[in-house]
Amino acid sequence: MPPAAKPRPQAFRLEKEEPGPAAAEAGHAGFAIEALPDFVEAEAAAGGAETNAAEAAVETAQSRGILKGGLLSWGGIFLSAVSGFILLALSNWFIGLIVDLFARSQALGMAALVLAVIAGVALLVLAFREIFDIVRQSRIAHLHIAFAAARAEDDREAARHHVAALVALYAKRPQLAHTRADLLALTREIIDGRDLIDITERDLIAPLDKEVRREIADAAKRVSLVTAVAPRAIVDVLFVAGQALHLVRRIAEIYGGRPGFFGFLKLMRSVGAHLAITSGVAVGDSLLQQVLGHGIAAKLSARLGEGVLNGLLTTRVGLSAMAVCRPMPFAAEPPPRIADVAPFLFASDK
Repeated sequence: MPPAAKPRPQAFRLEKEEPGPAAAEAGHAGFAIEALPDFVEAEAAAGGAETNAAEAAVETAQSRGILKGGLLSWGGIFLSAVSGFILLALSNWFIGLIVDLFARSQALGMAALVLAVIAGVALLVLAFREIFDIVRQSRIAHLHIAFAAARAEDDREAARHHVAALVALYAKRPQLAHTRADLLALTREIIDGRDLIDITERDLIAPLDKEVRREIADAAKRVSLVTAVAPRAIVDVLFVAGQALHLVRRIAEIYGGRPGFFGFLKLMRSVGAHLAITSGVAVGDSLLQQVLGHGIAAKLSARLGEGVLNGLLTTRVGLSAMAVCRPMPFAAEPPPRIADVAPFLFASDK
């Protein structure tokens, strides 16, 4: 009988065993237990991080909306090419029109030429004003970021330089003349840069903050009243949008900005970016009071409840514009909340 053949060695591929439902649940549970202390610590630190997040949002919104124009993007190249083509076509049409008018009558040609020159001069003046307004708004955005950096580093020389630039920004406001003189004197006396910046915020910017808060409160009152008595929804939408645009422009003017058309578009983009970035932080800002205030108003009248909500929306837009247009970050002064600016929206006797 022949001997039995020895089994030849074979190779086997070991498949990775998938964990069962019980193992998966145990793993998730273990992960949740291990992550629980970190979650508790993160929740405990969330309150202190809200101010830093808001300040970072202001700087991000300003740098994106004012300091960066996006001129090298494909969209910018497309718009530049289309604008150049349209300008070339209009120039060709205009030259043909002038030549045709001169061919018909010397007087008609001269009248058209004079009107064209007047229109060109006016357009040139508007363009220079627009450029000046954009530069001024960018200067305010740079001051905001520079003050934050100087205060964080306690840089005395940078603080003195930026305070002098801020004083020059408000040189044409007679109501701030005494404050400007005191600050210029303090720049030669105070050694600590952070203290100089805090004094500047309290003495020079705080009065402007009060004026801005009054503007926000007045706009919220108008929006709430018109929404409550307006007969149609389209009136509410148009009035709320108009008040928001007027409020943003007014806040920019109070803080020293003079936005033109394109500058105002960039400013609105900055305000929108700030609203989007700080939406998570703003959820906890008097949220309970907002819900309670709206509930009390809704019990009395649905239109009154809509007025409260529109007033809250206007206040949020105003606070975002305040943070973006302010030439200094909130440091010595706490940033205002909705309940601080428009407490009447939460009153129970509406």
